[in-house]
Amino acid sequence: MSTDSGKAERTILAVAAHPDDEILGCGGTLARHAAEGDMVHVMIVAEGATSRNARLEPHGREPALAALRAASSRAAAIIGACEPHLLGLPDNRLDSLPLLDVIRPIEAVVGTVTPEIVYTHHAGDLNVDHRIVHQATVTACRPLPESPVRAIYAFETVSSTEWQSGGDPFRPQRWVNIEPFLSNKRRALEAYVAEISSFPHARSFKAIDALARVRGATAGLKAAECFMVVREVAP
Repeated sequence: MSTDSGKAERTILAVAAHPDDEILGCGGTLARHAAEGDMVHVMIVAEGATSRNARLEPHGREPALAALRAASSRAAAIIGACEPHLLGLPDNRLDSLPLLDVIRPIEAVVGTVTPEIVYTHHAGDLNVDHRIVHQATVTACRPLPESPVRAIYAFETVSSTEWQSGGDPFRPQRWVNIEPFLSNKRRALEAYVAEISSFPHARSFKAIDALARVRGATAGLKAAECFMVVREVAP
């Protein structure tokens, strides 16, 4: 990994908008970090279910919310991450909150975890929660002198990143070889099987595997996850 600081163990944080985004975007990379001895943390900002209710209320959605919380815990265990940090903010309505109310809880976890490397959403995704999480994460990890964050990378999330129109497109700048960890990513996604659709939907097992293969092939690898570099400080 190009950001290796020479330490035997680094602290990694993935900040995702919804349960399953962390695996879709960087599950293979997180599994690789864990296998290399890094401490991997996952933060999920929104609860992921109430937008499916016409009344936009948690009432009646508790079984779905509980299932997503359990799924995120199983997925984290499969990739070797710690128990997820679940902020529980309203699903697909982060734009209804003052941005500061999204930044502060992210900032609190960053302050506790003190990550060296942070992964989060691409700034130009179609999904509004993804865009807000990107902005809030970059703000929470702003480069103050005492900040532990040395690198921030933005991942792509199928069924959002490629569906955006206009704005700043996702342009791969960093390739991570996940061929040995592609099965970990698949098993972690199986924890979220209720969120997976049938092919040819972009969020299907076949399409997700195909993206990893195509991204890998563009760099001479069998499978890869790609990232845009938001900030990277050389060791």
